[in-house]
Amino acid sequence: MLVLVTGGSGSGKSAFAEDRVLSLGKRKRIYIATMFPFDEESHKRIARHRHMRAGKGFETVECYTGLKNVKVPQDSAVLLECMSNLTANEMFQADGAHEETVREILTGVARLKEQARHVVIVTNEIFSEAASYEGETELYQAYLGKINREIAAMADEVTEVVYGIPVYHKRRGFR
Repeated sequence: MLVLVTGGSGSGKSAFAEDRVLSLGKRKRIYIATMFPFDEESHKRIARHRHMRAGKGFETVECYTGLKNVKVPQDSAVLLECMSNLTANEMFQADGAHEETVREILTGVARLKEQARHVVIVTNEIFSEAASYEGETELYQAYLGKINREIAAMADEVTEVVYGIPVYHKRRGFR
């Protein structure tokens, strides 16, 4: 089963996604962390998310680029957090996919789906702003939008978290 969880900053999407994985029963839980620790703020966010996961049985795998190379156990439940960071990493890190970002990430998601029993992906809702962007930011939005649409099309469940409340946009074969 593939689940896509989206929402704005501070919406509660991370907590919802973790709970969603926990609801999938006793199985190996893999947390794929994509935030590259580049400044003090990112270190604080990473520490907060580690604290949220503490005692919940997650094994953390750090993956800043190259999602297609991650190996997970067959019967596992995977939580990938988050697609927004992974997209930026693939676009801007030296070892990233750059102009092949969309293809590389979608290949990685497909490989995770082949390996794991359940995959829950967190992404950010960044498309509601009225602001207009140019250059790399506009390209980032285009890439992330394409990736989110493709994952949503593949997903069994698409949930937007608004103020901590899940809004289900798609629920196929809900278990």
